[in-house]
Amino acid sequence: MTISSNLEQVNMRIQAAAERAGRDLAYVRLVAVSKNRPSAEIVDAYLAGQAVFGENYVQELVTKLGEVKEPVQWHVIGHLQSNKVKYLAGQVALIHSVDRISLAQEIDRQWGKLGKSCDILVQVNISGEVTKSGTTEEGAIQLVKECSMLPNIKVKGLMTMPPFFDDPDATRPYFSELKKLSEVITDSRIAGVEMRELSMGMSGDFEAAIEEGATLVRIGTAIFGER
Repeated sequence: MTISSNLEQVNMRIQAAAERAGRDLAYVRLVAVSKNRPSAEIVDAYLAGQAVFGENYVQELVTKLGEVKEPVQWHVIGHLQSNKVKYLAGQVALIHSVDRISLAQEIDRQWGKLGKSCDILVQVNISGEVTKSGTTEEGAIQLVKECSMLPNIKVKGLMTMPPFFDDPDATRPYFSELKKLSEVITDSRIAGVEMRELSMGMSGDFEAAIEEGATLVRIGTAIFGER
């Protein structure tokens, strides 16, 4: 199977899941997770119609920024250290993994130097697993409020990673919980904050995520194959 045919299959599955949920496909976007993949494969995926790519590691992303000349959109989806933010300033469209105010403040500072603002998602550890990054549900509301005070940051939604299950349906309660939390934050009417995006769902469970309200699904293996 080629990257092009894999992308076609994934997009058909995304469309089918959106239709089952009665959702408009325009509100579901695919983030192709390209970590540990060569830049040539990113170009192949771009030429097959994929525009948005997600990277986990800053050093790898910086290398690819220099190698990929096509006008792709880059997202940061992995745990981000504050001291690495300066390498990304102005280069990425969305950071999915903001889980603490110190990180948000550094993003605000670095984008502010450029006179720009950065779109972010607050990462929530819905499952409470100690191995996962993310703030608590209660902490998320407070973090969103604190982020809303920073002039060079725009909170656009939430992100989560549920536990791994062999059965994708077992992830649904976690996706549903994130959706409910986004509604609570929306109802709080925090100035400048939008709960437009829900980043949830990966290769093994993205259809369930879409049916539960995901607007961004992060898919790597189903597109690029096993690492």
